Amino acid sequence: MEIFSKIGSWWESTHVQDQITDVDAVGLFTNLWFIVPFGIMICYMLYKQSWKDLIIVAIFVGVWWVTGTNYMNTLLVGDIVQIDKILPVAFGGAVVLGFVIYLLFGRSD
Repeated sequence: MEIFSKIGSWWESTHVQDQITDVDAVGLFTNLWFIVPFGIMICYMLYKQSWKDLIIVAIFVGVWWVTGTNYMNTLLVGDIVQIDKILPVAFGGAVVLGFVIYLLFGRSD
């Protein structure tokens, strides 16, 4: 149990949770230091016709966008989980995860 407490204290010391919640999406996608390498990566994937990787990148960007919507902000009211709102998110996440697993392991190029 001591190893888990050390990992937990290290995780809290990195402040990753705060950095993720404080991301400025408009600032990120207008910053040339991000958008140029991201665009080059997308163009390279298109050139190599790496459709599987493009779909996975699109899924990650889509999930990141969905987590910032007002719907996600209403999943918890106070300390109470809204079960009627969390079930579609859980099932949608399971479908997306199943699709990504299928892309990575289920078929070959």
